[in-house]
Amino acid sequence: MMLEPLAPEDEALIAAARDLIRRLYRENRHHIAAALRTRSGRIHLALHLDTYVGRASVCAEAVAVGQAMAEDDREIVAIVSVRHPRPRESNREIQVVSPCGICRELLADFAPDCRVIVPANGTLARVSIAELLPSKYVRAT
Repeated sequence: MMLEPLAPEDEALIAAARDLIRRLYRENRHHIAAALRTRSGRIHLALHLDTYVGRASVCAEAVAVGQAMAEDDREIVAIVSVRHPRPRESNREIQVVSPCGICRELLADFAPDCRVIVPANGTLARVSIAELLPSKYVRAT
């Protein structure tokens, strides 16, 4: 996997996502935040929407992509997701997490050239969405 070092704007993206989840965390409602940056330089923030019926939950990445699309700011260049620890967990650090498989599919469809900030080899790095989702499903045309 081709790991790219973080740039200052990536650090700012991580900080924005951490700040959002630190402020708005609610157990069993919001434990993941996502921040994405578009080519315009705008940052779109979003929260995970947890529900009692798990299939109705919506990932923060999907909400962030939807916000960018709704504002006609479609050229996503980078995205990061962070997870707030639950109250019973001993590690209290808000950590960068890799997107789930469904979000990888979504990002590959709507932002095929984006970079995803992920934990890798004990540090944080940027990787292409194509590397996170090899052999992506495509519709026959």
